[in-house]
Amino acid sequence: MSSNYSTNGKEIPKGQNWEASAKPDLKATLRAGVAGGLTGAVIIWIYEALVWVGAQHLMPLAGIPRNATGLVFGKEVQEAIGIWAYIVGTGIHFVFATAWGVLFAAIWPYFRRRGYEATFVALFYAIVAWIVMHVAISIASNNHPDYYDPAVIIGGFMSHFCFTVPLALVVKRMLAPQPAR
Repeated sequence: MSSNYSTNGKEIPKGQNWEASAKPDLKATLRAGVAGGLTGAVIIWIYEALVWVGAQHLMPLAGIPRNATGLVFGKEVQEAIGIWAYIVGTGIHFVFATAWGVLFAAIWPYFRRRGYEATFVALFYAIVAWIVMHVAISIASNNHPDYYDPAVIIGGFMSHFCFTVPLALVVKRMLAPQPAR
């Protein structure tokens, strides 16, 4: 019996390497991306609670869920919709985290086949995610921190590392080739 198996547990013919030929199916990719994205979304909120709220006193704990509403739609909308800002902000946070998770799950097999470690890829993915998200926020509203402030940049990268590293580890585990049972 060969020790080469694809991601769906089927044996790969002799002479082929699973890394070169096995690609996870769409369902597995979506499942891994959603799970990784949601995991990262929770971990980044824990980071924000400990660092932004607890250590730096940048906002109250209750400000975390509604923060996305203000960043996307502006403070005026955030205040105008009241308690709905928490629901809208939570929705924005988890929808975008899930989308970033699915994107990572889609690109991860490419890096896995080339021998890269998931956490290494996650460090660069965090930087790209932070830049893309904050360019989008800058376009969407004028309510954002000073993105030229080194403290904002470093804090933003650190929070996104706390998002992408757990995301990458979940995706890596869920998309790892499984031997046939």
